[in-house]
Amino acid sequence: MNDSSTTKVKDDAIEWALMHGMAFKRSPYSARHAPFTLMPSLISREHYQHLKNSVHLLGKLIHSISEAHHFFHDAIQPITASEPFFAALLNMHQQLHDTQPSVQRMPLLIMRSDFMDDRDLGPKLVEFNGIAAGMGPFGQRVHQLHHYLQQWHQLPMGQLVDNHAIAQLSAGIAKATFKIKQEFEDVGPARFLMIVQQNEDNVFDQHLLELALQQQGIQTIRRTFNELQDQLSTGEKHRLILEGIGTIDTVYLRAGYQYADYESVDINGNKNSLALMEIRVLIEKHRVAVNATIGQQLATSKRMQMLISSMDERSLTQFGLTLQQAKIVKSLLGEMRPVTPESIQLVEASPIDSWVLKNQGEGGGNCLFGADISHELAELEPTQYQAWSLMRRLHPRPRATPALVVRNGEIETINDMIPEIGMFTVYIDGEPAMEDSSNSESPSYAGYLIRSKSAMVTEGGVHSGQGVLDSLMFSD
Repeated sequence: MNDSSTTKVKDDAIEWALMHGMAFKRSPYSARHAPFTLMPSLISREHYQHLKNSVHLLGKLIHSISEAHHFFHDAIQPITASEPFFAALLNMHQQLHDTQPSVQRMPLLIMRSDFMDDRDLGPKLVEFNGIAAGMGPFGQRVHQLHHYLQQWHQLPMGQLVDNHAIAQLSAGIAKATFKIKQEFEDVGPARFLMIVQQNEDNVFDQHLLELALQQQGIQTIRRTFNELQDQLSTGEKHRLILEGIGTIDTVYLRAGYQYADYESVDINGNKNSLALMEIRVLIEKHRVAVNATIGQQLATSKRMQMLISSMDERSLTQFGLTLQQAKIVKSLLGEMRPVTPESIQLVEASPIDSWVLKNQGEGGGNCLFGADISHELAELEPTQYQAWSLMRRLHPRPRATPALVVRNGEIETINDMIPEIGMFTVYIDGEPAMEDSSNSESPSYAGYLIRSKSAMVTEGGVHSGQGVLDSLMFSD
């Protein structure tokens, strides 16, 4: 394309993105488009089908771990001394499972498993996302944008990989929501409560999911933890009641993965997290579908990923997998090691780009690369080692041709673009949400999210880093 035609495509794509809600909130009355590619990433049919047909096993594994309370209590306890937030999560979990009455919630596991397609090893897991596993709607929207550009601007040329994340995620949520209602033979409106962060700018992705639920007859409500204070109560048969609204059938957390989400400030300016954390405990004591449960959040932590990755196939079968399924799961897991004096020596003897050092935080800014790893390891006290893990760094093959991306209304050229592939799965009380689907090989699969970035960039988040929304096209 020449400069004039490229500009026209870019302007048309920006208008399409804004018109279809692929945007971030800029102020109470304005928005900016989310960054995106003009051309999708290529993937072989073999690798795509392998991920699509295998990822449901990760959902099965994580659900089982999230309900194996004694196992992950022992797994998480060692990091609580240096990770106060995880100490608080584990304390909340103990409040639920060490007292009577027992929990009543129905676990709704909406998980995004993020992969990179290593040039030598093939697709390997980067991380699990079990709480606030968002941007599925944006994944579908950018796929639709590329389809629009293909139809009206003759690019890209090739077969795009279908992505129905909005429809599939909302279908899974709706199934769980109506399942709760049917238990109570409730003829009133079905209700879905989304717990959000205050003054959040990533709201349109959430609204796209809410709109899909509303179209299925479900009332959607948005509240922060602070807004829920003193607003929740118990109805008959452990039903959850929201003041001024009525019974709630599903609670979906888009917040709760950091201390700041729970902070309340009293009239003297003192911050307190305990009261709002009690809300989360209270919710799980009721008969309501919940994503993410505290158990799910702990089960998808970096600590748990490291422990799972270190297990052999036979050890993984304790979580409900057959030996053959465990072998498939093991093939998806990258190499991870605990931080020990021995692993530190291994890092120091390896090429500088061989490892990634991860702490337990969610979102951007929680991974260290290159020389920063040695500096951090030198600063750590041995008592802090267990709160960190080392992961063998993946090296995807960059695109063969320069990629055009659109950010803040301008076109950028990236010569070494690599994708991160997020695959969504939905489990309801341990069962695949789409188990009655015609595609029996991937009964919980619910669409994908592609975030691409320069291979030189470490922070690849679309919202918090240098990543851009992308989609997939078959390379063969």
